[in-house]
Amino acid sequence: MGFVVDDAIVVIENIHRHVELGVPPRQAALDGAREVGFTVVSMTTSLIAVFIPVLFMSGIIGRLFREFAITVSAAIVMSGLISLTVTPMMCARLIRHHRPEEHGRAFRVCEGVFDSMLRFYDRGLRAVLRHPAITLAVMIATLAATIYGYTIVPKGFSPSRIPA
Repeated sequence: MGFVVDDAIVVIENIHRHVELGVPPRQAALDGAREVGFTVVSMTTSLIAVFIPVLFMSGIIGRLFREFAITVSAAIVMSGLISLTVTPMMCARLIRHHRPEEHGRAFRVCEGVFDSMLRFYDRGLRAVLRHPAITLAVMIATLAATIYGYTIVPKGFSPSRIPA
C-alpha cells in the first residue's frame, strides 16, 4: 500500500502547504504539482527499478514472483500518473484553507506522545553524533555480524538442513 500512496501524499502535502500560505486552491494545485513533478517521476522510476531484478529471477522463486513484480510495477506506474493528474485536480476542488482551531483532548495527548518521541530521538541522535568513533565501531561490528550470518545461514527457497 505504501508504494501506491506515497506519490499522492507528496503531491497533496505540497499543495496543502501552498494553500496554507494563502495561494488560491487552483493555483496552489498547479504550483504544488509542478514543484514536485520531477520528484514523483523519480520516485516512481526508482520503485520500478527495485522490481526489475525480481521480474528476471530464474528458477522456482522467479516463477512465483514474476506476476507479483509485474502487478506491483503496474500499480506504481498508475499511482505516479494519478498523482500528477487526478490528485492535483481533486485538491483544487476539495482543499480549502481553514483557520487554526482549538484541538481536543485526544489531539493534545497524541501530540504529547509525538513530542516525547521526538525528544527521545533528538537525545539519541545527539549522543551518536558526540561519539563518532563508537558509532563507527558499532556499524563495523554490525556489518561483520551480517556477513558472518550470511555465510552460515542456509540459502535457497527451502533449505535442506538447519544448522545445529
